[in-house]
Amino acid sequence: MPTPLHIFLLQIIVILIASRVFAWLCKKIGQPAVIGETVAGIILGPSLISTTFPSFAGFVFPKPSLGNLQMVSQVGLILFMFVIGMELDINIIRRKARSAVVISITSIVLPFALGAGLAYYLYNSFAPKDVPLHAFALFMGIAMSITAFPVLARIIRERGITNTKSGVLALTSAAMDDVTGWCLLAFVIAIAKSNGINHSFYTLAEAVAYVLVMFLAVKPLLKRIKTNENNTVKQSTIAIVFILLLASAFTSEAIGIHALFGAFLVGIIMPVEWELRKLIINKIEDVSLILLLPIFFVLTGLRTQIGLLNDPSLWGTCLIIIAVAITGKFGGSFIAAKLSGEGTYESLAIGTMMNTRGLMELIILNIGYDLGILTPQIFTMMVLMALITTFLTSPVLNLLNKIYKREG
Repeated sequence: MPTPLHIFLLQIIVILIASRVFAWLCKKIGQPAVIGETVAGIILGPSLISTTFPSFAGFVFPKPSLGNLQMVSQVGLILFMFVIGMELDINIIRRKARSAVVISITSIVLPFALGAGLAYYLYNSFAPKDVPLHAFALFMGIAMSITAFPVLARIIRERGITNTKSGVLALTSAAMDDVTGWCLLAFVIAIAKSNGINHSFYTLAEAVAYVLVMFLAVKPLLKRIKTNENNTVKQSTIAIVFILLLASAFTSEAIGIHALFGAFLVGIIMPVEWELRKLIINKIEDVSLILLLPIFFVLTGLRTQIGLLNDPSLWGTCLIIIAVAITGKFGGSFIAAKLSGEGTYESLAIGTMMNTRGLMELIILNIGYDLGILTPQIFTMMVLMALITTFLTSPVLNLLNKIYKREG
């Protein structure tokens, strides 16, 4: 009789093998690893393996064990959001803010409005009965307006367009989108978790006070952290960073705006000395990306039940969601770039890159699922939307380069 530890270790082995294999396959066809890792999760879930080989799925992923995987995946996400916060270069945002602010605002406002409008169409058929329309509409708006900064940053780096005008503008706009999107998400979570509008304002007031404390009190203290002469960081210093990270995540969860926001915030306020940030990122990133995040992808796959889309009308709804997502994000970014004076190629490239959703979208969708805002059906449609919009990025950029005879 296998013990819980036996099952947990077997789950980790299966998850790591599947995620590495599919990530490798996706890289071979020019796609980011997040696509392969998510596809691996979907294949291991009820969409394929659980249905085709129920005895295998029941042995490796019994329902009572999923709670353990959920907790471990949350730790992985906390570490990952901390890294994302540190990878955001606020100086770049400041330098390029004037040229990127129009793109960023438009690429949030238009898809948010379209997503909220779409929610009215979806509400009666797909929203949970106990979720009010305003909470569902706000969440759909956020889910439509997010850009996957980490995935986009890796795509831009791999294509060698980091220093091009379109690459810099897209990356800066995506960074601004991330900060704005997580602040808006905190607002939506506060409303969804509260018992009324008045209570949500109390939550937001606490959140604002918490952010001010972090920037005005904690950030100056962190400036005392320095690297050693040989560019290393003491273990005691790393311990302090981890304690602060977990305490911030705990506080934001207690306030009611989700632990991930607290982790993201600590990453942003870390000292701007890049060597220090790189040292800390290198200590955390591999554990987070290789060991813990694949667990999150598999849990997302276990929740993604493509078999629920068992009617042509449901697939039609899924296509509408994808069309609205592309129209809002790609269209909004393209129009804003053109109005800012960019050329057609740069505007199309920026719109394509801003339409990348990837991991950040999956994180937000899982938050919505956990809060009971999304049903399994709408969750599955939104996951497919995230995968397709992310998958399109590289092929469309390749097509644009071919048409306009550009490199990168």
